[in-house]
Amino acid sequence: MILVNIAFLVAGLVALILSSDLFVDASSSLAIKLKVPKMLIALTIAAFGTCAPELAISFNSIASGNSDMTIANVVGSCIVNILLIVGLAAIVKPIKVKERTIKKELPILVFVTLAFFVLLSDSLFSRNKLNGLSRVDALMLMLWFGFFIYYIISIVRKNKKDYEDEAKYSLIESIAYIAITLIIIVFASEVVVDNAVLVAEKIGISQKIITMTAIVIGTSLPELTMTVGSARKGEFDMAVGNIIGTNIFNICVVLGLPTLIYGGYTSSAFNLVDTGVVLIAAVMFYLFGRSDKELTRREGILMVIVFLVYYLYMFLS
Repeated sequence: MILVNIAFLVAGLVALILSSDLFVDASSSLAIKLKVPKMLIALTIAAFGTCAPELAISFNSIASGNSDMTIANVVGSCIVNILLIVGLAAIVKPIKVKERTIKKELPILVFVTLAFFVLLSDSLFSRNKLNGLSRVDALMLMLWFGFFIYYIISIVRKNKKDYEDEAKYSLIESIAYIAITLIIIVFASEVVVDNAVLVAEKIGISQKIITMTAIVIGTSLPELTMTVGSARKGEFDMAVGNIIGTNIFNICVVLGLPTLIYGGYTSSAFNLVDTGVVLIAAVMFYLFGRSDKELTRREGILMVIVFLVYYLYMFLS
């Protein structure tokens, strides 16, 4: 019976990955057809589109009362995106970082991550409290996301002439694919969450472990392929912008929006080490990008090492 659950879990992950990839292409085509600048596509649709699986999983997990999975989904994704994906991309080819990114986008990421660390670390201020999020916390995260969107719009206004030449799909095809993939993503996320919980119960491992391994790494494959592929082609803005946008969306929307709708929750599965590593990852990203305006292969290797050490700690604790 457990093999059936594993099969459904894998099938759900494959459906999420394939549908999210098509969702990004269709959304990009729609934006191009509507004359939306390339920069807006890079910072929003390309980054946020790859978060569609995580958002669907968060809604399904929190609605079914699996708050550990909700938090693990975001914590794991943020750590994997920076330490593993950016680290691997830098190992493949050193990533050049623009001055504007160092002065604006990366500091925004660090600020949002610091806010996430503080809001989720209730035990830091009171030993008797469990770590968790309230509706007020979620509202603050959504407001910060609003500020980020405002920043993106201000960039777009300064770069109105930056357009893509060709769209992969027509306007009607884009709308149709977006609608179809959203339905698949919602359905597949429910399959993933339900079977992940069953597999965890039958194997005897926590929802945290199975979420931060099979689910998080599985749903991060779109970010992995996009970031490493962009770095290999020398599209450094796309590689860096994708991860910055993805992590901000993960923290503010993937975690904040379901919490705002369904209400607050606490979790005993996460401690200051877990949330601290998320913050450390963002700070490393900023500091490494700031030094010589480039993420070197050596720094990429260090990121991957920190990732492996944290995951080893997680399995052993």
